[in-house]
Amino acid sequence: MTVAFFSGSRRRTAVALGAVSAGLLVLSACDKPTPVATLTVGTDSVHAEAACYNGGDAIKESEVQSCLNKKAEKSLTVAADDKIRFGVDPGIADNGWTIFLGGQQAEAEPYKKTYRTIPASAFFSSQTGEPVNDTQVTIVENTGKKLTGVWHFQLKKES
Repeated sequence: MTVAFFSGSRRRTAVALGAVSAGLLVLSACDKPTPVATLTVGTDSVHAEAACYNGGDAIKESEVQSCLNKKAEKSLTVAADDKIRFGVDPGIADNGWTIFLGGQQAEAEPYKKTYRTIPASAFFSSQTGEPVNDTQVTIVENTGKKLTGVWHFQLKKES
């Protein structure tokens, strides 16, 4: 009875081929990352991938409200006199984006640039005039007609 053994070079080739095949299998199972939105105050930044994103296509109407109501996973502490810098990927800016506060649209028209600055004090007042210590800020990618992405952040007022 004879046992077949691979020679050294054939064994290395077989191992390399197996490793490449396994790598391709793993990569094919990966999802493409969503675009990123960033909030910066001074030297502190937080980045978030989309809470809801459909590859640039419209999010189903039945899912929009649940997307807007998701809780933020990223937070940033700010003083009332700080300036908050918002940054979005160019793909988001191409479509346009608006800011929502507490799930409600705060702007009428989509913004079409990748970067903007807003005073923190704009986020810490309520409609009744009561002071607010934290608020959820949501960046919504939209074309004015369809909602295509949602990014959430929690702003906490520095005490």
